[in-house]
Amino acid sequence: MTNREKSISYLSFQSKETADSKTQEGTKNTIRAAAAVCAPSQKGRNNMLELGKKQVLRVLKRQDFGVYLSDDPKAGKDQQVLLPAKQVPEGAEIGTPVEVFLYRDSSDRLIATTKTPRLVLGDTAVLRVKETTRIGAFLDWGLEKDLLLPFHEQTCKVGKNDEVLVALYMDKSSRLCATMKVYHYLQTDSPYSVGDMVRGRVYELSKNFGVFVAVDDKYSALIPRKDAQGEFHPGQILTVRITQVREDGKLTVTAKQKAYLQMDTDAERIEEAIREEGGVLPFDDKADPELINRRFGISKAAFKRAVGHLLKEGKIRLEDGQIYLKE
Repeated sequence: MTNREKSISYLSFQSKETADSKTQEGTKNTIRAAAAVCAPSQKGRNNMLELGKKQVLRVLKRQDFGVYLSDDPKAGKDQQVLLPAKQVPEGAEIGTPVEVFLYRDSSDRLIATTKTPRLVLGDTAVLRVKETTRIGAFLDWGLEKDLLLPFHEQTCKVGKNDEVLVALYMDKSSRLCATMKVYHYLQTDSPYSVGDMVRGRVYELSKNFGVFVAVDDKYSALIPRKDAQGEFHPGQILTVRITQVREDGKLTVTAKQKAYLQMDTDAERIEEAIREEGGVLPFDDKADPELINRRFGISKAAFKRAVGHLLKEGKIRLEDGQIYLKE
């Protein structure tokens, strides 16, 4: 990659960050505001019931239907949370510490559970769609109440049993929801280096920047627009090669192999396509780049290299603007 190309790629990623910065700050403000609602603070203490996170609280009092937990033995009702009886650890007494996750039940009440959800606030995970409704999709995240993925947080249409990459966030009503808009939730501390082959999941397409990919479903990566040739769609699993590790930790990747390997792959695809066309491809290596890209998902330069490779091997001949397969 030339210095100019590196600069363009860097600026593209930066533009994406700038364009989304207000959204990111809005999300942070919503989380902060919701945390304040869920967890009233007291002067001189860091007393907090944290919705959407695992935390250790202590048994404050027992009831027939469960126990109330808090991190403050003098906590008022608004600083206590119920752990239902069926989840209370055996032998738990007043003062016993219990690790729980806090969320809202089907009646929108704050509730504790000892079950471990598949993701916590601010993290990402791949979840299965259990059903779709008029308000969005409901996801299985390991708790009794399914997780809502609102329509406005979906980047493509989802259906029952689809697996989707999502992040957990808190909406303006202090409810936990899922979003497929995971750009700001992905990590930038991957252990990978230039040249490594890794697995990535497409989560967003951009005409301006390219194809946004989550490597290992958690690290931020981009296939730049100039390299994003072929068909891509959200949810698609790719094997990609790392071409750059940016200073901020984000990855630049490509779905192409190294040139000499890619040429063999492209040549095989073109040869097969000629066979499917009855032995004649109705255009040659002088064709319009858009036609080549639509048909094979590769650049004109890559097409010319592959055609040249087939010519050298004596498998094809060029005539009258067409490519003929030699028998």
